[in-house]
Amino acid sequence: MKVLGIESSCDETGVALVETRPGGVPRLLAEALHSQADMHGAYGGVVPELASRDHIRRVLPLARRVLADAGSTVADIDVVAYTRGPGLAGALLVGAGVAVALAAALGKPALGVHHLEGHLLSPFLADHAPEFPFIALLVSGGHTQLMRVEGVGRYELLGETIDDAAGEAFDKSAKLLGLGYPGGPALARLADFGNADAFALPRPLLHSGDLDFSFAGLKTAVMTQVKKLGNVCEQERADLAASTQAAIVDVLVAKSLKALKQTGAKRLVVAGGVGANLRLRERLDAGAAKLKARVFYPPLALCTDNGAMIALAAALRLQHGLAALHEDGAFDVRPRWPLAELEPETR
Repeated sequence: MKVLGIESSCDETGVALVETRPGGVPRLLAEALHSQADMHGAYGGVVPELASRDHIRRVLPLARRVLADAGSTVADIDVVAYTRGPGLAGALLVGAGVAVALAAALGKPALGVHHLEGHLLSPFLADHAPEFPFIALLVSGGHTQLMRVEGVGRYELLGETIDDAAGEAFDKSAKLLGLGYPGGPALARLADFGNADAFALPRPLLHSGDLDFSFAGLKTAVMTQVKKLGNVCEQERADLAASTQAAIVDVLVAKSLKALKQTGAKRLVVAGGVGANLRLRERLDAGAAKLKARVFYPPLALCTDNGAMIALAAALRLQHGLAALHEDGAFDVRPRWPLAELEPETR
């Protein structure tokens, strides 16, 4: 069975085709992605209306490219999956509308997928995929969560951010430092040239005793430091970037390792855009090794939003009988959709 996946929740248009294999992990046949970073960069952040309009322009050409790269045609598609939520309402509606219309035209079913479940399962696309159960650190855009994952559709929330997420802390701090959009990768690059011990920044909730996160106070501390420094030189900017990254990474690593210790799990999955941060990967790998645990990541190219993770999540749900396919042309989107509210849907 071949599943076409469409992702359009925010500022990336992604399309991919996966093929299910009896008793095995679905195989990625082809994927294509268009990032809107350059377009939104002029505004310092995502402009929802522009994002929606760009998705309209990109999704069908990307779908044609994916099918051509996979050596397939639309007639080979068995299911069309799309991101149902969470995300920007207008952007979600573009992907959902195209997916359901395509499915109806082909006489095939459509399936709405939870965006975060796509991230959660994306490491199964890596050469060395994890096995269930595992602890998952979801660090995607506005989300920072720790989950216990027993299997597809079996998720328990262990902790989450109570205000800003790690990705927001990266992006907002980068903006305060005068860096471009997207801010997270720009701050990480600048941090390579800085001293992480130059500024004493807070590590919110580091010793709270629970697995929750908070990064709003860190952003405020960075803003205060920028104002105190005034016209900062390039080295001071690099030092502040390095100190900011260190503070975020310290908290993420400490909470993740604490989750492993509390649950006794030996596998940690890291997914979402912040999961591409190399310093975070180094620290998590080293910390997990001391616990005789292993960390799994999606391929670097699939850390950001992409169609492959949507097609994969749909295929895995179908394999496990947890997906309710619809063929009536009706659909909805859920801009706000906590992963904890994702209920297994049996066919």
